[in-house]
Formats: sequence, structure tokens, C-alpha cells
Amino acid sequence: MKIKKIAIVGGGTAGWIAANHLGVELARDPDIEITVIESKDVPVIGVGEGTVPRIKETLRKFGISEVDLLAACDTTFKTGIKFSNWMARGASCEENFYYHPFGSPYPEGFDVTDYWLRSEKKSGFSLLSDSYFLSEENRCPKHKSSPPYIGAVDYAYHFNAGKFSELISSNAKKRFGVKHKYATVSNVALGEDGEIESLVYASGEEESFDFYIDCSGFSGALLGEALKVEFEDKSSQILTDAVLVLQEPTQVSEAIKPYTTATAHKAGWIWDIPLTTRRGLGFVYSSSHMSEPEALQEFSRYVGRALSESEVRKIPMKIGYRRQFWKKNCVALGLAQGFVEPLEATSILVTDFSANLLAASFPRDSEDISVLCGYYNEAVRYTWERVIDFVQLHYCISDRRDSQFWVDCTENTLRSEVLEERLARWSVATPKRTDFFSAFDIFGVENYLFVLYGMDFSTKGVPLGDQERVRAREIVDKVKNRSSQLSVELMSHRGWLSALHEQLKMTR
Repeated sequence: MKIKKIAIVGGGTAGWIAANHLGVELARDPDIEITVIESKDVPVIGVGEGTVPRIKETLRKFGISEVDLLAACDTTFKTGIKFSNWMARGASCEENFYYHPFGSPYPEGFDVTDYWLRSEKKSGFSLLSDSYFLSEENRCPKHKSSPPYIGAVDYAYHFNAGKFSELISSNAKKRFGVKHKYATVSNVALGEDGEIESLVYASGEEESFDFYIDCSGFSGALLGEALKVEFEDKSSQILTDAVLVLQEPTQVSEAIKPYTTATAHKAGWIWDIPLTTRRGLGFVYSSSHMSEPEALQEFSRYVGRALSESEVRKIPMKIGYRRQFWKKNCVALGLAQGFVEPLEATSILVTDFSANLLAASFPRDSEDISVLCGYYNEAVRYTWERVIDFVQLHYCISDRRDSQFWVDCTENTLRSEVLEERLARWSVATPKRTDFFSAFDIFGVENYLFVLYGMDFSTKGVPLGDQERVRAREIVDKVKNRSSQLSVELMSHRGWLSALHEQLKMTR
């Protein structure tokens, strides 16, 4: 039976990303009808405001202009993440930081890691990125004349998650003819074969579709509750399980940082995401190591004023993923599929990756489901496992031991066999591209290099010959000079964005 009617249950970022990906792949088939079913009774989590550069490729694919994104979503640019205090303070008690930038640590395609370990270690591995100094000086990563989606250095975005959902919702409806209805699903009816047969709404209406995509959030109303797919708990690897969320207005005179700040504290970390009119803040912590009143007190200290319980929103975090992502005629995406705490902006990344993979291999006939779902489940499970590895890496290689949380993260948590094997290998030799043999390693060697050596991971490495050492030194000097020059020639981040918005006012 041909699949003609597709239901996406749940809107938000996940639902509308799915609608656009499917729209791109299936729009040529006039028989296919895609409907996003959104409930006004279910609040959207809406804190996923950071992205990685992959999002630019996705937006181009959807046909969304960069100017529209910048104009509609309080958008700012993101050159990477600045990690502060993830290492123990030295004898001077100075704060420490490193960047995980989006640039490559292979300047001119040359691997200078072993040279850096022996000759440049005191200067910080982040300096191998040409975005280092412009980030420190709050510069925009684009020239004034840069084409859409292209900059002087690689970048992603911060944006208002609610407004982003509206932007991609409008695009899906106008460009791909996706239908949209508001309804609350009160029951999911299954057929004798165990497939989802229909949705029953709170109004009493019942509607049948051929294929269902579950974007219902943490509840997993279709895949989890109706189809009984169990949740794989990963809290033994990632200990943080709660976050307090706050939005702080900013003044037009304030500089806008072109990066996310991730500041570690004694039981987790704090995200600080700059938008054009406000900062999005989140106090991530382990409830086993810190009480909510203590978390609020620590959060207040970071913000610089006393916060009340009514000002913040507490969101419990359930770390893990479904044991199947595709069962019968249903696929879960977004929070219904899985979740790992917000470090490294993984939520939108994995949602986009999974939705793109589904759209590329979407079954055109119901008989094809059994052939396609096994590979999809295997691929997405591998992706989740490696994402959890990468997030855990930030905790487990720290030398902080100033609280029980950091002792537990570094000494008392489980690690996957893959992460254990990789860390053992990297203690002998620096990471290489060949260590990442799967297309589903969405964090690769560049990402690991910046985190490992940003956090002073110890690697024996190999000795270099004189010629190789001279070449490496020349290349490293070039990167530093280019980075320093960009910090001078590029506009301030706020200045670039303000100029764009002024120009748009005159032309629209």
C-alpha cells in the first residue's frame, strides 16, 4: 500500500524540521500529504537556542535565506563555545578557559598536533583556530560583503527557538504545502498488526494516517506510550539531570559575544547564549549533588542578582534514548527520540541529522518499512552513543576534584567501550581522522582535538624531525597572525547586526 498521508504529531523545532526535510524529498509526489498536528495544551520546551555549522546546509536545503533568519529570530552568530573553569584552578587561582571553535585545527591541511604538544602547549590549543582572537574581541565572523551562509571563519547561530519554529513552519507550509492543524491527541488507536491505525483527538474526532512521526516531546506519546518502546537510561554516564532556565534582557549598548559561554560550577555548568535583545541562561546541575535552593543561589551569583523561584523555569532532564527509533509505521524525532543535556548543542543537531536520514530513505510503500527500519535504528543508535561519548568527554577528562560531583564524573561513572578504547589510544598517539570510521560520528576528530587538548589531555605523541618542526611552526604562526588580523578588520558583532537591521528597515 502506498504511503500517502503522513502525520507529524507535535510542532516546535523538531516537528517543523521534520516537515521541511520531508517536504524537500517528497514534494514532487502529488499524492503525498504531510500534516503537522500541534497541541495548544502542550507547552514547547523551547530552550534549544544554539546550533552548529551543519544548520546552514539544512537552511539552504529548505530554501530559507540567511537574511530572513537573521531578521526574524533575534539571531546572532556563533563561532563556537567558550568553556570556562572546566579545569582546576592553579596556584594563582586564576580562571581557565578554552574554545571549542568551528574552525579546523589542521591549518593548511597539516596536522600540527604533535608539534603543539611539544612546543606550543602553554599557548593553548584554541589558538590553532583562526577564530580565536575575533571571538575574544566580540567580532562578527562575516565581512560586511560576505555572501549568505559564508564568513571569514566558519560559524553557526544562536536564535530564539520559538521564532525559529515559526520561520520554518511558515516555510514548510508555503514552499512544500504542509498542512497544519491544532488538536490535542488524547488516544492512539492500534490495529491488529500492532501498527498505529489512527489518532483520537480530545474533541472526539478520529483521523487515520499511513505513517506517523512522533515529535511529542519527552512523553513520546506515540513511540513510547502507544507502541511501548522502552527508554534506554544513560544517567550512569551523564550525571546532570535538571536545569533552571532564565531569560535576561540586554541593552543595545552591550557587546554581543559571538559564542556560547559554558561555565562549569561545582555540580554542573551554566550556559549563556547571547541574542540581539536578551541572553538565554541555563543552570545545568545534578540533583544528586546539589539541591534546587542551592542551585538557585549559585545561579543568582552568576547572574549578579537575587533570583526568585518564580523567575526561573525548572526542566527535569531524562538522559538517554528510545531502544528503537522506528517501529512499525512510526518514527520518533526530537525529545521523543532521546535527549542528552544541552552541552555542545546536540538537541537540534541530532534532530536535524535524524530527520534528514529519515527523509532520504522514506518508505514510499508500507511493505518497504520492514526493510528500511533496521538500518535506520542501527545508524541512529550509533549516533546517540557517540554523542553521549562526546558530551561525557568534557566531564571525565577534567582534573577538577573540588566537589563530589567532579569526583563522580571523573572516577565513578560508566563509560562506553568505544570511549574507553579511544582515550587509551589517544594517551599514546594523537587522534587521527581514521579513528572515526563512520559517517554517523557527527562529532569528528576536529571536535575531539579541541576538547582534549583544551583540557590538557596527556598524550605521549611522536617526535618530529627538524624539517617537520620548522614547517609546523611557520603554519602555527600564520594562523595566529591571521586570527589577530581578523580581530582588527572585522566589525563588532553588534555593529554588524545593527547595520543589517537598519538596512532592512529602509528596504522593507
